[in-house]
Amino acid sequence: MSGEKKQLYEAMFLVDSAVAVSDWEALNDTIRKILDRNRTEVVSQRKWDERRLAYNVKGKSRGTYILCYFRADGESIAGIERDVKLSERIMRVLILRVMPGMTGSGEEESASEPVAAVEEKGPQKAEKGAEKSG
Repeated sequence: MSGEKKQLYEAMFLVDSAVAVSDWEALNDTIRKILDRNRTEVVSQRKWDERRLAYNVKGKSRGTYILCYFRADGESIAGIERDVKLSERIMRVLILRVMPGMTGSGEEESASEPVAAVEEKGPQKAEKGAEKSG
């Protein structure tokens, strides 16, 4: 990490809804360990929504999304994605770099409060993104 400034990232983890209901704490610990192992600084982590999936992912038709904001250097992202692929608890992850002062819709936001801007928009924004990536 040669003194590089850490950037803010947004990660949307997709997990099996049955696992989320039965073992929520262990699931959160799994995500936290993956992020810690890859030298990130977690800003926030919370359950975002539970949805029917547009298509089966690893044989599951329902999924729970966990939204996480963290600071990391760019080299850590590949390690997080690798650890998710190896994890039996996490089905998928999407990681995006948060651009300073902007939300995904182009509206101004406070860089220190990324979660507040996302909470105002609600789950509909993720549905649109999920349709595009499917």
